[in-house]
Amino acid sequence: MIEAARVTDVLDGRWPQLRRELRERLAENKAADTARLDMDAYRALVTDQLRELAGARHARLGFGRAHGGEGDIGGSVVSFQVLGYGDLSLMVKAGVQWGLFGGAIQMLGTERHHARYLPDVMSLELPGCFAMTESGHGSDVQHLRTTARYDNGEFVVNTPDDDARKDYIGNAARDGRTAVVFAQLILDDRSYGVHAFVVPIRHADGRPMPGVRIGDCGPKAGLNGVDNGRLWFDNVRVPKENLLNRYGDVTDDGQYTSSIESDSRRFFTMLGTLVRGRISVAGAAGSATQRALTIAVHRAQSRRQFRRPDSDTEIQLLDYLAHQRKLLPALAKSYALHFAQDELVQMLHEVQGTPEPDPIAQRQLESRAAGIKAVATWHATRTIQTAREACGGAGYLVANVLPVLKADTDVFTTFEGDNTVLLQLVAKGLLTDYRDNFADLSPLATARLVAEQLMGSVLERIAARQVIARFDDDDLRSRAWQRSLFEDREQHVLSGLAGRLRAAASSGTDPFDVFNDVQDHVLLAGRTHIERLVFDAFDAAVGQCADEEVKALLGQVLDLYALATIEEDRAWFLEHGRITPARAKKVIAEVNALCKQLRPHAVTLVDAFAIPRQYLA
Repeated sequence: MIEAARVTDVLDGRWPQLRRELRERLAENKAADTARLDMDAYRALVTDQLRELAGARHARLGFGRAHGGEGDIGGSVVSFQVLGYGDLSLMVKAGVQWGLFGGAIQMLGTERHHARYLPDVMSLELPGCFAMTESGHGSDVQHLRTTARYDNGEFVVNTPDDDARKDYIGNAARDGRTAVVFAQLILDDRSYGVHAFVVPIRHADGRPMPGVRIGDCGPKAGLNGVDNGRLWFDNVRVPKENLLNRYGDVTDDGQYTSSIESDSRRFFTMLGTLVRGRISVAGAAGSATQRALTIAVHRAQSRRQFRRPDSDTEIQLLDYLAHQRKLLPALAKSYALHFAQDELVQMLHEVQGTPEPDPIAQRQLESRAAGIKAVATWHATRTIQTAREACGGAGYLVANVLPVLKADTDVFTTFEGDNTVLLQLVAKGLLTDYRDNFADLSPLATARLVAEQLMGSVLERIAARQVIARFDDDDLRSRAWQRSLFEDREQHVLSGLAGRLRAAASSGTDPFDVFNDVQDHVLLAGRTHIERLVFDAFDAAVGQCADEEVKALLGQVLDLYALATIEEDRAWFLEHGRITPARAKKVIAEVNALCKQLRPHAVTLVDAFAIPRQYLA
């Protein structure tokens, strides 16, 4: 039997020493019994833990060396991912402070902001908030209604009505003293779009600043160690220097300047720099899912139910195919998403680790981050529920962690971007040559673009079909056959979507109606693209594995991920003639066979996540 540590070595990827260090630090701490705490006590505990974390590397990893950081952007995301093995309230609170608040100052500000704020952000001398979402506007950030009007060397920040209040703001209800507030920059009655401003919201003694009203969102379904609050601004004046001015500024004589002429392009460029938070959520979702699967697999290994005929020995739950079917395909997908996340973090590290990121690489990063976050968080919600059911009544006990994981991760599907919207962004990126927005294209430009894509996709699909035809029914574990199905499905869905959009656009239909009428197809295009990327990432990780025994084991896990994904979408493959009914049945049988083959390795595969034992039931 392969030792779990050998698999861990592969999972640890590019940051093995950092992961080991963070796990060891996590293992030194006793898991708090937060379920018995009231909300105020829980918030206080998490704040105390955050102060302890501020003295460790975690707080410094993602910030520049010039201000006391370590300049390791990828390492900072890995750190959040490892924190996800513990209390997710602490992970989210840390994410607000150092990922969102500090990250916004770092990515949207300039040297004057870095020097003034970042040392205190890292040390937690300056607890902060990220005030973007409004009650009336969540995903539609471009049309936020909070205003920051320029007036004689200052900006006057206002909340026009309750729909424009900043809502669900982490750190706002209790601890935050300063917020990065996203508002429409208005100069001489013209709006230059959404910009970010540093706005003090509390005195050091906790009293709200003049003109700032603070509310408490109150108890939530989960994450009650995080003090989510609401903010209103009534003529709050801040110096002109509090504008985070990397992409837009106001001169001393009151003129707006920007290196990006288009308001829309400037907005999307600004928003794109904040992609680190989205990637961190995907990583934390993966950690929570791994934790749930570890609990469920160990439970299935130790729990026995019913006897074999003519035997006094009860059967382990994990010996039942139905139970294997519950857990092992989900475990295989968790492995696939782990490697896709690792690839994404490396991409982030390389793109944002340069002073002037390549625009094409940045757009690819944003698209991949949106898709991976959506798929990973939906997988977490589904898998944690499955793990709870797999543990029966014991899984419903708070002491066995799973109910807490269900509650704490449920919001992951909607914060840092609603998943449905994120998959639409992925599809739009596939359909356009990265224009700001599909609706911005004229019908003629749209028709030309999609016609070009349609022709290319048709040729690629013919080639893919030729590849598929070369395989016989015994080749289900052929990596080339699996890849051809993933690639062909993606290309066919995209070309079909392009064709529908081309026909609608040429008819002169309103652009909103054009896109709205094909949203089901849009979401399918986004999903199939991301599933292909996840497959490729897992395949690449297996190919790079130097330990031959581990490589063979991970190859089987990859087979299970690929075939379980094909099985789940076999209706599409059958409808489009990509597999025959006979082969569809063989896919089901092969998934069963892989579950049985991987059953002896199930405990090894979950132990390889190396989650400190006190964070498991």
